[in-house]
Amino acid sequence: LIFITSLLLGSTITISSNHWVMAWTGLEINTLAVLPLISKSHHPRAVEAATKYFLVQAAASTLVLFSSMTNAWHTGQWDITQMTHPTSSLILTAAISMKLGLVPFHFWFPEVLQGSSLMTGLLLSTAMKFPPITLLYMTSQSLNPSLLTTIAILSAALGGWMGLNQTQTR
Repeated sequence: LIFITSLLLGSTITISSNHWVMAWTGLEINTLAVLPLISKSHHPRAVEAATKYFLVQAAASTLVLFSSMTNAWHTGQWDITQMTHPTSSLILTAAISMKLGLVPFHFWFPEVLQGSSLMTGLLLSTAMKFPPITLLYMTSQSLNPSLLTTIAILSAALGGWMGLNQTQTR
């Protein structure tokens, strides 16, 4: 119950935030709340999945914080909707792609799902995607549209192609 409450709190903080530090805080709360759910079975595969999830999410959160600090350094604004520096926008696109498991940062996601239970995999595949997608939506006017379109097409194509090889429900 406490982990589900923490997930709801982290998602709510990120989705309703206008300041980068609060959005980052919500993303970190989500990451820390889902780790015990992934490693609940104490199976070595689940612990490995939790470790991979933590490392990827920590790296992506670091990139989110770095892009927001770089943008604030150049513009003086910590507002999420004021992401105007091109380098910051590119770093943020990479960070959100990592958090969502989009191409070319997708290799961690199938391995984490394979080490998780079915319900945790469902949670990772749905509810844990809302906060990064919200950040993507709030900064979409300053992100490179051709890069986003390329990532979306490659993710859909590669996901469908790799899905043909799957023999497990997860």
